[in-house]
Amino acid sequence: MNNFILLVIIASVLSASHAFTVPRNVAISTSSPTSMIRLSMAEGKGETATSSDPMEDIMEEMDDATREQMEKQRRSQELREQEVFMKLSTGKHLCSNCDWEYDETKGDAMMIGGMIKPDTKFDAMPSDWRCPVCRASKDAFNEVVEEIPGFEVNQGYGFGTNSWTAGQKNLAVFGGLGAFFVLFLSGYAMS
Repeated sequence: MNNFILLVIIASVLSASHAFTVPRNVAISTSSPTSMIRLSMAEGKGETATSSDPMEDIMEEMDDATREQMEKQRRSQELREQEVFMKLSTGKHLCSNCDWEYDETKGDAMMIGGMIKPDTKFDAMPSDWRCPVCRASKDAFNEVVEEIPGFEVNQGYGFGTNSWTAGQKNLAVFGGLGAFFVLFLSGYAMS
């Protein structure tokens, strides 16, 4: 009985140590007519895969539909990288400390001790100018911008509507629908 237990322990140790070994070689083979890829592990040292890039081998063995799908994914990723939205300056700058907003059309003359006249650009203000509320430096202000949806390269096309902001486009679409609705109802009033 002791010999049997000792034999079971030795067999389990040997099988456990073999379970965690890393296979030396992996060979890729396709033998079916549907071009499925099979991976098989080679036990011997002499069998090695001789390709420089495994992805090239897989791409060669792929069927046309898969190759077309991979090309579409690559193209869509390329378009996503090109998508750069245009930013439109609003002429306002927001203090990051107290959220006071400097408007270039108003200046800061309305504040106590304000010396900046209306229509003064933020860049043209003196470098020692400070926020009138929290006394933060000019560097603490962030420009407020509106993002124009669409590709930046397409902003010049069309009737000028490509460079409209989202709010302007919504106003044009829903305003046009509202005007049509009023015109449509006024036809009933004429009869």
